[in-house]
Amino acid sequence: MLGDGRAFSSFAVDDLEQARTFYEQTLGVRTATEEMGFMTLHLEGGARPTMVYPKPDFTPATYTVLNFAVGDVEQAVDELTARGVQFERYDGFEQDEKGIARDPRGPAIAWFKDPAGNVLALIDGM
Repeated sequence: MLGDGRAFSSFAVDDLEQARTFYEQTLGVRTATEEMGFMTLHLEGGARPTMVYPKPDFTPATYTVLNFAVGDVEQAVDELTARGVQFERYDGFEQDEKGIARDPRGPAIAWFKDPAGNVLALIDGM
């Protein structure tokens, strides 16, 4: 029934304009504002829209809400660090000095947060 329908993901933030600035200027993601008061992130050339909406009683997710597949996670970490992004460290993961977790069973990954505190990730080579 829904297998052929158009689906998209979404997540909340506490300040839509602050989120827009971060996603556009820091991450380089193209965004659009919708008349209904939410923002769309255009990922993969706009083929995979993600809706971002304001929520007054917002609490950040404690899990990754958005993953960015990159060709070189170390280079992406360096570029975002130069733009002021701080990478997270989590118990249970061996992470290098840059915050990159490297596990032979999967891709290298580094986590960071948007201004609302949502967890985002860079994943190598996917």
